Amino acid sequence: MLASQKVMDALKAIGLNLYERKLWVALLAKGTATAGELSEMTGVPRSRTYDVLQSLADKGFVVVQTSKPLRYVAIPPEEALEKAKAKIREKMEEMVQRIDRLKQSDIMEELNNLFEKGLQLVTPEEMTGALRGKYSVMQQLDTMIKNAKKSINIITTPEGLNELFMNHFEALKKAKERGVEIKIATVPTDAATEAIKALAGTADIRAVPRDRIPISGRVFVVDGQQFIFGLTEKVHATQDMAIWSKSPHAASGVIQPLFELLWQHAEPLDVTGTKAK
Repeated sequence: MLASQKVMDALKAIGLNLYERKLWVALLAKGTATAGELSEMTGVPRSRTYDVLQSLADKGFVVVQTSKPLRYVAIPPEEALEKAKAKIREKMEEMVQRIDRLKQSDIMEELNNLFEKGLQLVTPEEMTGALRGKYSVMQQLDTMIKNAKKSINIITTPEGLNELFMNHFEALKKAKERGVEIKIATVPTDAATEAIKALAGTADIRAVPRDRIPISGRVFVVDGQQFIFGLTEKVHATQDMAIWSKSPHAASGVIQPLFELLWQHAEPLDVTGTKAK
């Protein structure tokens, strides 16, 4: 093997498949070579070598010389990686523009009609599922906040309050501007003071008496129609887990009344994060 396993694993992590990794490393070691030479060095089938080298060229890793036979030239690794990064950005921008054009076209009406008709056939239990990983939980919560029309009710820990501030502050501000009523019940600590100060202008925040009602989880209810119920706390991001349900019966008939009961026993907070006297 021309390069260490560590190098090959790192190249895999940035999206190069096995043949691409083998051929690029061989070309770096050779400087310039034909497809046949690289095939012999790496064991990559010759029938595949041309396609794979062209893929590397498209990604910015090699330069193709239009000679007979074709020759491939290595460029400095740092330059190659920068070119590859630029091409990824270019493709991403192009895809974002396509999505924006699609959102502004009349095709959206047809897609929305399909979705709304489909929803009429879905039972509440089918709109319930597990969210695995912090990223999935944050994405779903962000979507719920952005689509909220009337109310957002949250029960959370100090750690969860900081996450709300860091990841959803702008979405909550915009929801407030739309007229959405936002309530947050939490156990305040010094660690969450900054978050409380920032969120105070957007949400009504109340302190839950720790001695009577210890909170160690997260619940988010939006419009009395859907909710997220956290199942883990203080775990690695990949181990975070929650239940999401778009069941109006469960949201308004079970979760929302529990939130209201907790809210009645909570006390208002001032902007410093301490309980009002």
